[in-house]
Amino acid sequence: IELTQNYLPNCHHIEGIEYGAEDITVLENGLAFLSTGLKYPGLPSYSDDPGKIYTLNLLDSKMKIKAMNIKGDFDKDSFNPHGISLYTDDKDGAVYLFVVNHPQGKSQVEIFRFIEDENALQYIKTIKHELLHNVNDIVAVGTESFYATNDHYFTNGILKFVEPFLSLPWCDVVYYSPQTVQVVAGGFLLANGINISPDRRHLYVADILKHKIVVLEIQKNTVLSHVKEVDVGSLCDNIEVDRESGDLWLGCHPNGLKCVFHDPNDPPGSEVIRIENILSEKPRVTQLYSDDGSVIVASSVATQYGGKLLIGTVYQKALICDLKL
Repeated sequence: IELTQNYLPNCHHIEGIEYGAEDITVLENGLAFLSTGLKYPGLPSYSDDPGKIYTLNLLDSKMKIKAMNIKGDFDKDSFNPHGISLYTDDKDGAVYLFVVNHPQGKSQVEIFRFIEDENALQYIKTIKHELLHNVNDIVAVGTESFYATNDHYFTNGILKFVEPFLSLPWCDVVYYSPQTVQVVAGGFLLANGINISPDRRHLYVADILKHKIVVLEIQKNTVLSHVKEVDVGSLCDNIEVDRESGDLWLGCHPNGLKCVFHDPNDPPGSEVIRIENILSEKPRVTQLYSDDGSVIVASSVATQYGGKLLIGTVYQKALICDLKL
């Protein structure tokens, strides 16, 4: 497909992001967290350095990223961050960052506490479980509990590579807490981004190969009911949810094969899609940005704050634009 350009005003690359910002999420005060440097089997990676988490203050006109120092007994050399999620504890206001990590290609979830005055992360614990075998993204719902997506069924490298081409609906969503770990939804071709509605009653899951966002209602933590699927017409990756409006913001891949077989002379494009009123009879799906890969390659996440749109990618740059809604 030829991608028509649909640009926004005043876009510029974020200085210092060269090797992807695969997932981005923003605190209520406008501090964005960027998961960078992902090395993912089957996708290009242009740096051998360990991954890093950066912060970016979206209210600061300088738009300078700051690397977060990780404190505690944590192996930074094998850090390979993928999906991220923030959780604020109502009891004491403490902020926790949950990070999907793939050291040596494995899958585990790291929990950190955010130390604001040092721009640091205090390592708390690592969670590994046989049901968390190919974790892509995560949404935290407590200080030690979360929902996670598995984007493959197989863990063997060759089987993993061919799996998406076989159209096997074997990917799932897992609920984890210290008391309970179980699969709570299945039947996904490739479950990717996951997030939660502002009232914490609905989960949204990107089934990237079906070009759909799946809406699930949380009956109890371990019981979800299928509400609907919304067609987005693109391979949408991560999902960010606007706190006030409840709108979904999606970083999408208009051409999936170009992502996998990355040709620098014919790079994959980027697309940002917004879904308004997703729970209504008529959700509104709008493309708000698109590029053929000349400005930004393989967008995987988009989030807006204070009239700015921040776009991250799997393995390339990050872009910030003015948003005129």
